[in-house]
Amino acid sequence: MSSTAPIKPPPLKPGDTIGVVATAAAVEREHLERGVRELVKLGYRVKVSDHVLARDGILAGADYQRALELMRCFGDPGVRAIFAARGGYGSGRLLPLIDFDLVRRAPTIFLGFSDQTFLLNAIFKLAAMVCFHGPMVAKDLAGGIGARSASHLRRLLAGELDGFEMDAREVLHPGAAEGELIGGCLSIVAAMLGTPYAPDFAGKILLLEDTGEKAYRIDRMLVQLRHSGALSSVAGVVFGGMRSPQDEESQRRLIRRFAAEQTTGLGVPVLWGIEAGHGTENFTLPIGARARIDAAACRLTVMENPVCRA
Repeated sequence: MSSTAPIKPPPLKPGDTIGVVATAAAVEREHLERGVRELVKLGYRVKVSDHVLARDGILAGADYQRALELMRCFGDPGVRAIFAARGGYGSGRLLPLIDFDLVRRAPTIFLGFSDQTFLLNAIFKLAAMVCFHGPMVAKDLAGGIGARSASHLRRLLAGELDGFEMDAREVLHPGAAEGELIGGCLSIVAAMLGTPYAPDFAGKILLLEDTGEKAYRIDRMLVQLRHSGALSSVAGVVFGGMRSPQDEESQRRLIRRFAAEQTTGLGVPVLWGIEAGHGTENFTLPIGARARIDAAACRLTVMENPVCRA
């Protein structure tokens, strides 16, 4: 990505149309319908892609089909935002099939997290566009997100927030730093290393969160990030939700210890426990927007409006 400011998509207003696409694992009809109803309650129109309920083994249809439907949404002038139906697995298979030039020419809000971390970071890197780490339709929205998270999502995408703050639970390492926000699900960030789609880590604020991973696996992925040089080049790190299997207390303590150990000696601020990602209120964060870590205040601040208001 060039050193110029990233492209910001137009805002999403009440009455606008959201396109819902399945880029990853197969989607359950009941969950999708519940999530769509929640979007309608929030005041949006919804256009579900033609093959959103398709199945090809564990995937929501063939790779080419899922990629095509995503591209159709980006190319549809009536769609003002694209929300992922769910994560799970499969988005990484689409990366060679994505037309990033089309995405750049037709900037549209893209929202998802978990397995969508593949697309969030690739879109920011290769289309130079801000996108959004947040709740998905047939998972989080289907279960009903909290009122605070829903209000934040609506206001952020509408362009009503010229910045916002998120408090962390704990400081792992002191300091202050600024940079563009990248990252998301730790296991996906680690899987992207060594590929053309891997984030540019230099000078960035790195968000990491995950779920269902035992402490030793979290440590192994953090070691991989450290050995690759990714961690040594970031400006700062902020950890979101880090859910262990069965949410075991002993595993939670060990994961926190490993996170502190693998970020020791980097000379950058590291925060633990913001409400983003799995097992949290999952407040929406703009990937590619400028952010600041202030460990003295135990706070992450997004410093700009992530959508264009012209």
